[in-house]
Amino acid sequence: MAELLRDQDQDQDQDQDPGTERGGLGAPLGALARTREGVRAYRLITAMWIRSTLAYRASFALTAFGNFAATGLDFVAILLMFSQMDRLGGYGLGEIAFLYGAASTAFGVADLAFGSMERLGTRVRDGTLDTLLVRPVPVLAQVAADRFALRRLGRITQGLLVLAYGFWSVDIAWTPLKALLVPLMLISGAGIFAAVFVLGAAFQFVAQDASEVQNSVTYGGNTLLQYPPTVFADELVRGVTFVVPIAFVNWLPGLYVLDRAYPLGLPPWAAFTPPLVALACLALAGLAWRAGLRSYRSTGS
Repeated sequence: MAELLRDQDQDQDQDQDPGTERGGLGAPLGALARTREGVRAYRLITAMWIRSTLAYRASFALTAFGNFAATGLDFVAILLMFSQMDRLGGYGLGEIAFLYGAASTAFGVADLAFGSMERLGTRVRDGTLDTLLVRPVPVLAQVAADRFALRRLGRITQGLLVLAYGFWSVDIAWTPLKALLVPLMLISGAGIFAAVFVLGAAFQFVAQDASEVQNSVTYGGNTLLQYPPTVFADELVRGVTFVVPIAFVNWLPGLYVLDRAYPLGLPPWAAFTPPLVALACLALAGLAWRAGLRSYRSTGS
């Protein structure tokens, strides 16, 4: 049934899209229209969940604070380490706070926007994904916006506070390039983590109970990036640089801001490549998502 519905939707899109009559312009115009439709649907669905959340303001405040406190325990653990030492992997507390805050903020933004993707495996197993296929809205937008959790703002707030502490406690020799690199680092890092969320969801079309595998890269990757790369083996650093490129979230740009050399000896200009890496990861995630959705065969019920 799901395959038949997808075929019907594709036929309707081809019939209704005037761009298909204009040769090579049809595909770009159709993709742009679908993107606008998906963004609009995502905005409407998240607005619905936000209104629902804010209807109980006390409950929202408590859950947001709980999220803030729970995520803050990671930095408390770092503070406990530094109560017994002065440096970790050659880095001081302020430098690690900078790396921690950048990674947590970028991950928090991606988790807020795409954290619901980890529940796709459950929808595939119980067949509720079929209800999303019959709606005239991109499935990706529906899955990402489903049960939008505004309480995740607590993680973003906590990350920004630690990042501000890192700025305050480290004597950074600011230049225009470094000042530009900080917002690019946060935006690109959020894009890279968002791509990982989508890739993990696409994998769940094949391995339906793989949310923990996805979490090992998303939540596990965030924890990994909160520490300097010098505390890890070179093989692991290479893996998160060239295989799953989460090192571009904060390690490469962050070490440039801190005037630190990257362990693998990459050139300084590599610190400015996170936007390109984020775009490449998002494009790959989009292709994987489309392939996974096409392979979906419903539960047969």
